[in-house]
Amino acid sequence: MNFLIVVATFFIMEGMTWLIHKYIMHGFLWMLHKDHHDHSNEGVMEKNDYFFLIFALPTILLMYYGTMQNFNHWFYIAIGIALYGMAYFFVHDIFIHQRFKFLRNTENPYLLAIRRAHKQHHKHTGKERGECFGFLWVPIKYFKMYFNKHKAG
Repeated sequence: MNFLIVVATFFIMEGMTWLIHKYIMHGFLWMLHKDHHDHSNEGVMEKNDYFFLIFALPTILLMYYGTMQNFNHWFYIAIGIALYGMAYFFVHDIFIHQRFKFLRNTENPYLLAIRRAHKQHHKHTGKERGECFGFLWVPIKYFKMYFNKHKAG
């Protein structure tokens, strides 16, 4: 049962990420997310990186509370959120934004579709008119773009 809680939480986080990204990061906390779109930051870190702390704190609290309650469901929910956060870091920061040069020349259709969807999201430098607010779920049109590109070549 605990494994199912972790897996379900991981997948529920995709929907939560979409909602948080669209309505909070592109809403009232735009001042923290803005530099991620317009690259107005100086140095390696962005104000946007504070979201790591904002999302980590509830996870840590859930993990602590769940541990104090004999590893109840809150602990396993926290594990699912933490695993999603790790996946987000590896895919978003390392693969997409190349903070570390890794998987630059991949030909994996799923990874290329994620990268293309994210580029579509970043073509808008303002907080309005955004698209592709999710992370791991990629609209099918981005797979089609990839496959059509390779058919024509």
